[in-house]
Amino acid sequence: MMTSPQPADGQMRIGVAIAVPAPFGPELQRARERFGDPLAAHIPPHITLLGPTVVDVVDLPAIHQHLRQVATLVPSFVIHLRSSGTFRPVSDVVFAQVAQGIAECELLERLVRSGPLQQDLRFHYHPHVTVAHDIAESALNVAFEEIADYEASFAVNEFQLYEHGDDDVWRAVEPFRLGTLFDDTYVTERITAPADAVED
Repeated sequence: MMTSPQPADGQMRIGVAIAVPAPFGPELQRARERFGDPLAAHIPPHITLLGPTVVDVVDLPAIHQHLRQVATLVPSFVIHLRSSGTFRPVSDVVFAQVAQGIAECELLERLVRSGPLQQDLRFHYHPHVTVAHDIAESALNVAFEEIADYEASFAVNEFQLYEHGDDDVWRAVEPFRLGTLFDDTYVTERITAPADAVED
């Protein structure tokens, strides 16, 4: 998630994203730490649906209702992460690419970014999982090379509303379950883990 203006009194900063579940989220977070990204401990691995947005606290009930309605419109789907990508030279970011689930992410993003959360985008929406941001060029190169072999897939049954704390940590505060869920027989699968990944 990107930076945004500081909230004034009666405001807060929120974001909406698909959380990357275990074991992949912790693996990618550890990888981000190894690459030397100081934001690794502050931002859980995720696929952004709505970047950092300052809202009035009084508008939160309407925002929650909006997100509940959006969730009913999209069924569960599968995300497949495969290989690395980068936004360089526009932005010093290396990420794990979304190879499957792009259309569903794009639909969710459009629906979330409507109604009380309507806003213009600075860049074309591109679903991804950031693994390194604004670090040394050499470290970005290491991240790009290591994540090039990464591959994993998982079911998406919900997305999350996040709040940005005074300690600069983003925390999930409410899940929004999608309209049709995978049953419990769907097993999350690791295909290729990052180098040096260990189980929690």
